[in-house]
Amino acid sequence: MNEQEKINAIALTQLSYISLAAIRELLRLAGSATEVMDNRTNLRDILPDISAKMERAIACSDEALRKAEAEFAWATDNGVTVLPISSPDYPQRLAECPDAPAVLYFKGNGNLNHKKIISVVGTRHCTIYGHDFLRNLMAGLRAYTEVLVVSGLAYGIDIIAHREALDNGFPTVAVLAHGLDQLYPSCHRDTAKKMLSQGGLLTEYPSQTTAMKGNFVQRNRIVAGLSDCTLLVESAAKGGGLITMTIARDYNRDTFAVPGAVNAEYSRGCNNLIRDNCAALVNDADDLVKAMGWDDEQKLGSARQEGIPRQLFDNLDDDEAAIVKILQDTGDQQVNVLTVKSGIPISKLLPLLFNLEMKGVVRALAGGNYHLL
Repeated sequence: MNEQEKINAIALTQLSYISLAAIRELLRLAGSATEVMDNRTNLRDILPDISAKMERAIACSDEALRKAEAEFAWATDNGVTVLPISSPDYPQRLAECPDAPAVLYFKGNGNLNHKKIISVVGTRHCTIYGHDFLRNLMAGLRAYTEVLVVSGLAYGIDIIAHREALDNGFPTVAVLAHGLDQLYPSCHRDTAKKMLSQGGLLTEYPSQTTAMKGNFVQRNRIVAGLSDCTLLVESAAKGGGLITMTIARDYNRDTFAVPGAVNAEYSRGCNNLIRDNCAALVNDADDLVKAMGWDDEQKLGSARQEGIPRQLFDNLDDDEAAIVKILQDTGDQQVNVLTVKSGIPISKLLPLLFNLEMKGVVRALAGGNYHLL
């Protein structure tokens, strides 16, 4: 993706009175931010149905473009990657969400499209119980698989999740409620520095954006949207972690909660979610891995080490076998990649993938990816 497309995408986010949903629809119709900005004085020629309000805003976008150029220059000078939603490196799970940011800013080396991503949320008043759970969870996950751990770098559960992930060799990404030219809370700076070489820092906010209260609520949707599942470790009856859990459910992502004593203040939120069937109960890494179906890979690895053949091609027709072979050779793939590699039209490919799911051969993952079981 060229620099000008990134600058133009940033410029669109700088325009007042245009919602994220409107920007995404604009990009879908026009094909790119560059197409929009190159035609900003005659938008109706390419978008006849554009609203007068949006047309005026884009036509008067010279100041937004200047700001975007300055922001892109700052990002380049400070090792920050600009990720428009059309970028192949944009987190594809998040891109599925209707309110995904049009542009993200990322600093670090983590893969935002990692094969397995867990978001961990909870109270800022973490107890020993919560800390011990996270320590045991990360150690337990290490025995099974590699995951990317997402949280918000806040006090309590967030920072402990990041630190335990680092200690167990997992990449971890913090979603921030401000620009990448600052860090809140500043006392977590040392951990944030470690994350740059083992994960990273992510935000939808340009530089010089401060950590305002409303930004924290907004960033919760990114925490939820980035991952395959969200785990609530500890929470009072009300709290930001519960908001993130609600968003995750709205995104049709798996949600889990750690149970606690009935009279424990910071277990009430978790217990209530479990009681209301809004989150599955998780006691340890085993529960989480089995619920997500991530133990299949470990079983397959053990079988291969023991020399046990795994017959995937039984009772498959030629097209199904071709899909399985691609997934065997290349790993998880999206539908658009599978249709190109297999030569099977997408109208025929989707029913085939459904049949393979029913046979227990593949599993649909977040982000439109398919995984060979």
